[in-house]
Amino acid sequence: MTGGLVIDGTGAPGRYGTVLVRDGRIAAVGDDLPSDVRHVDVSGRVVCPGFVDIHTHSDLTLLSDPRALSKVHQGVTTEVVGNCGLGVAAPEEPDLRTAVSYLDLDPSVAWTWSDLVGYLDALAAAGPGVNVAALVGHLALHAQVCGFGDAPATAAELDTMRGLLRDALAAGAVGLSTGLVYAPLPFVADDELVALAEVTAAAGKIFTWHVRSYDDGLVDSVAQAVSVARRTGCRTQISHLAAVGRRNWGAVRHALDLVDAANADGFPVSVDIYPYLHGNAPLAQLLPAWAQEGGAEAWTPRLRERDVRARIRAEWVGRPTSWDEITVSWTARPSPALGRTIADLGGDEAALDLLASLGTGVMMTAGGRSDDDLRTVLAHPSAVVASDGQALDPGGVTGAGVPHPRSYGCFPRYLTRYASDLPDAIRRCTSAPAARVGLDRGVLRVGAPADVVVFDPARLADTATFTAPHSFAAGIDLVLVNGAVTVEGGKHTGTRAGRVLRGASC
Repeated sequence: MTGGLVIDGTGAPGRYGTVLVRDGRIAAVGDDLPSDVRHVDVSGRVVCPGFVDIHTHSDLTLLSDPRALSKVHQGVTTEVVGNCGLGVAAPEEPDLRTAVSYLDLDPSVAWTWSDLVGYLDALAAAGPGVNVAALVGHLALHAQVCGFGDAPATAAELDTMRGLLRDALAAGAVGLSTGLVYAPLPFVADDELVALAEVTAAAGKIFTWHVRSYDDGLVDSVAQAVSVARRTGCRTQISHLAAVGRRNWGAVRHALDLVDAANADGFPVSVDIYPYLHGNAPLAQLLPAWAQEGGAEAWTPRLRERDVRARIRAEWVGRPTSWDEITVSWTARPSPALGRTIADLGGDEAALDLLASLGTGVMMTAGGRSDDDLRTVLAHPSAVVASDGQALDPGGVTGAGVPHPRSYGCFPRYLTRYASDLPDAIRRCTSAPAARVGLDRGVLRVGAPADVVVFDPARLADTATFTAPHSFAAGIDLVLVNGAVTVEGGKHTGTRAGRVLRGASC
């Protein structure tokens, strides 16, 4: 590749030059290319490392369509799955698959594995189009040992979970994730979080947190994660840091103060965020924890009980976001609710009817966020960019519904709307997230894997919207995954050269 502005991913200023790729790796970064190799003129464009998306939910969609079309078309070459505690590295059983239905967009995907090794082997056999690394999901870990009830883990159960976690980390997981809003994780006590953090710290891996609350309880929730980091020394990541609800705007500054204090005291804590003012999650996330006790098979019929509904409605009074800020984005079965706000559908009763009918099989996009907060987080020294999205196929099963556009446009949107310093912005999309989870990716240097993106800064754009999300990014002209041309001229070549990253291969 010759003639482009080479930005190497370290944050250093770009310079015009050439990048030589040979045998899947970067062979040279300099001024001249040998005459006996293919020359690709990329004049007027930026050459940088492939984007490393460390917060994704592509666990099962990559098995539905391994090409990872929505991601690789926006320049992503590495995905980290298993976030928010919602991993699938456990034996399949109905309650567990239902509990992680956020990930489960294609019912035909066969869950044939029983542990992390089996899951990673299944990914490798599928031949992914991007590199994939995995976190251990706390939900599956806890549920297979303790079930879905509201009871603290016993000493014996903690020992079992520690052993399973230790084995998974040794088998190549890049860390542990928790999601303290997803049942049964709202019921876990601090001693469980500390015990698992100790194992993760001993392995030198990261612990990522979907904290207990992003609205009224944001600061206390971040304080809990920071407290566990201080008690255990575990490297910690606060996922998708945002403050939800107008009355909470500005709270991210107080949360970042906790992050800064921990780092000043020698406890590494960092954050990630996506460049949108709406989130995306199961509608069930809005239920009180007590209403989700026992798993979806137990709580969905419970929602038909008059007294239960009255109690939930009472707890919903004064919610920080209104129903007109929440839109149904995906349903497991065809529903006239798709694409409509909960307010338009009828408010509290409509939400409860949807949950009683579909359980965890109904997704929402939810607003109530501040652009000033978003810019504050994006500018923080510890912040990296991550989509919180999925690898989707717009023409396939996973292209159903009106999902969050971040699955198609996260990185181009950030670079074109929020990046004032392009080399630093690219660092936050490449080497910084890669280093955060211990991956040897995200830098254009001799010997590094040749994950490369070439984009035209004049045409780069996220074209996906909340009403028409299944639209590939513009301006991504060339994508190499491990040296193989995967996107060229904005078109997918059919190549699937990704690798499952585990252990020494990371």
